[in-house]
Amino acid sequence: MDLASILTSTQSKTPWLLSRLKELVLVESPSEDPAAVNAAMQLAATWAEALGGRVKRHRQRAYGDVYELRFGPTRSKQKPILLLGHLDTVWPHGTLKSMPWREAEGKIYGPGTLDMKAGVVMALTAISVLKDLNLLRPVTLLLNSEEEVGSPVSRPITERLAKESQAVFVLEPAQVLALKTARKGIGNYHVHVTGVGSHSGVDFERGHSAVLELARQIEKISAFTDLKSGRTVNCGVISGGTRSNVIAAEARVEVDVRIARASDAKKVDRFFSSLRPFDKHCKLTVTGGINRPPMERKAGTVALFKQAKKLAAGLGFEIDEAATGGGSDGNFTAALGVPTLDGMGAIGAGAHAAHEHIVTEHLTPRTALLAAMIATTP
Repeated sequence: MDLASILTSTQSKTPWLLSRLKELVLVESPSEDPAAVNAAMQLAATWAEALGGRVKRHRQRAYGDVYELRFGPTRSKQKPILLLGHLDTVWPHGTLKSMPWREAEGKIYGPGTLDMKAGVVMALTAISVLKDLNLLRPVTLLLNSEEEVGSPVSRPITERLAKESQAVFVLEPAQVLALKTARKGIGNYHVHVTGVGSHSGVDFERGHSAVLELARQIEKISAFTDLKSGRTVNCGVISGGTRSNVIAAEARVEVDVRIARASDAKKVDRFFSSLRPFDKHCKLTVTGGINRPPMERKAGTVALFKQAKKLAAGLGFEIDEAATGGGSDGNFTAALGVPTLDGMGAIGAGAHAAHEHIVTEHLTPRTALLAAMIATTP
């Protein structure tokens, strides 16, 4: 593998990368607006077609469409490499007014720059490099439209494509400078309490407060956290009651659960299904579950990281590995046993925050690394 040629070719395409990234960031694409997400998707698809990509559009109703972009030879003994990306963002329309595209002190700011429009354009640049060097193998670039809201429609497409792929590279941002070899699984549970409402002054004894019951449940639920095993339980949003002089008839809590081990999923479900009211006059309704399995650090992923570390050294920089509590679509592919390496996108900070940005100096070497990984994975 001529890493010098890959790096030189990537350097020559960096202006193209930056230009396309600006175009993509200026197309605001909040998850909840399918038409806006589709506009960003179509822009990326146009660039893919110019590179010889074959576009398959999986049309959706409630969310933006999912785009499956295939590159390289159509008849090959090699399984494709699956590149996972998404073009929806957490930012609502109008965010560009307060967070404009801005280049300053070696950084590029703007909504979606880091998470994860830069990663998508890096993937297209890497494919262009390999095409020019006659090193392009079968590659599938999957662009999902609703990753930020849990991938409810794209998950089966992601899993189907992963099963036919040799490996998966996730274009999410790096963990500082590191690639991600483990991610926690994510669960969302809702606990709804129905109590007995009454006037707090006239009929206090007749009432059974849903708020009081919920408070007791929250203490029990929160105590299910086990830091040693990597399990965290956060009661993040609560609501209930109507007025201070009314014994509350209803209350609810939204709970975020993170698990490091797949074996914990059933344990978490059993715990929530075992909840019972402290006050027998109150009723509990529990819904939800684990919606992203954990990405555990397994042999296939470790082998990909070692490969990346060696290639990075050949390109003139060092990388490390890290684990994170956040989830990605890579959680789905890793849970299927497909070797998955995450954090292959840009380097920066502030994902989902007003200071979201990428660090420009890392774009070229990290894109070259992505290209080399695609070319060298057996």
